Amino acid sequence: MPSRAETLEQAARLRSHFEAAGARSVETPILQPAETLLDLYGEDIRGRAYVTSDALRGEQMLRPDFTVPVVQMHMAHGANPARYTYAGEVFRRQEHDPDRANEYVQVGYEVFDRDEPDNADAEVFALIAQVLDGLDVRASTGDIGILMAAVDGLQTSDRRKAALRRHIWRPRRFRALLDRYAGRTPVPPSRTALLAASDPLAQTGPKIGKRGTSEIEERIAALRDDANTPPISESELRALETLLSVRETMPFALEQLRDVAVDLPQITPALDRLEARISALSEHGIDVGKLEFEASYGRTSMEYYDGFVFGFYAERRPDLPPIATGGRYDALTRQLGNGAEIPAVGGVLRPGLMLQLAEVAP
Repeated sequence: MPSRAETLEQAARLRSHFEAAGARSVETPILQPAETLLDLYGEDIRGRAYVTSDALRGEQMLRPDFTVPVVQMHMAHGANPARYTYAGEVFRRQEHDPDRANEYVQVGYEVFDRDEPDNADAEVFALIAQVLDGLDVRASTGDIGILMAAVDGLQTSDRRKAALRRHIWRPRRFRALLDRYAGRTPVPPSRTALLAASDPLAQTGPKIGKRGTSEIEERIAALRDDANTPPISESELRALETLLSVRETMPFALEQLRDVAVDLPQITPALDRLEARISALSEHGIDVGKLEFEASYGRTSMEYYDGFVFGFYAERRPDLPPIATGGRYDALTRQLGNGAEIPAVGGVLRPGLMLQLAEVAP
């Protein structure tokens, strides 16, 4: 295992490499305001981050990643285009897997570019592939934006589409909602009885919790509205299922997705962006004919990405976490920019894991 000193030296080399590519080196505080992260991710973040309390500053979190503070910094006073690099510790709770490190060094490269987003995607991916050259890793890619576009164009209510979009990063919940909205899952008898009652609140017991009567009434009204919404059609459902099953090299994946677009035409603009990205990757020297693309990739671990996503994995060490990950997060800049936004893409590497792989390289 590499020592901490060796890991920091590797991190410094990577940051220098990114600086040579045009990035400005930046620092962010280790303690981050918890409120911002809770607003972005909800209470789920508490299960993955270390939270502490400060009498003056309120709840704080040990930095779970660099992207959020870098976006905040850029949206406050960044130029267009802009490139940043950084290196330092991040902290993640690992109760589900105690063998994984809960503190490790991360190095990143972020690009904010309003004019050439497809080229920026390719630039970030190619630059990270370059620094990983020589290590036994494989790359996986995807595009969350294609599934988002498919959901946004479904012939169903805005409420249902919002629920599906919210759970894109929770595949089991997304699947359960999809089955329910398609009428494949029977409605629970308790809900049927509740909605059939002329005055549902008259038969309820004492109020428990913080919800007021008006909130409960709004929820019942929403359930009634949902019950009256026609199911998602079988043709749309089958097309979504086909989309989610696509796993091929990039050119063949695009070809399959173009076929899906016959039934889901709303994904066509996202596929046009994928096609432009394939071309840009080729121009950056990436062999796209061997690059894996999976339509479902990134749905369990990349919650703020909304477009291109990628990861690099140790070919012979499936027990290791990703060596590098990244993707596009345009919506995050809008959330943190007080109405302003700018296309943005970035990636992070773990120098400690890179050294670990180098030690066992043939």
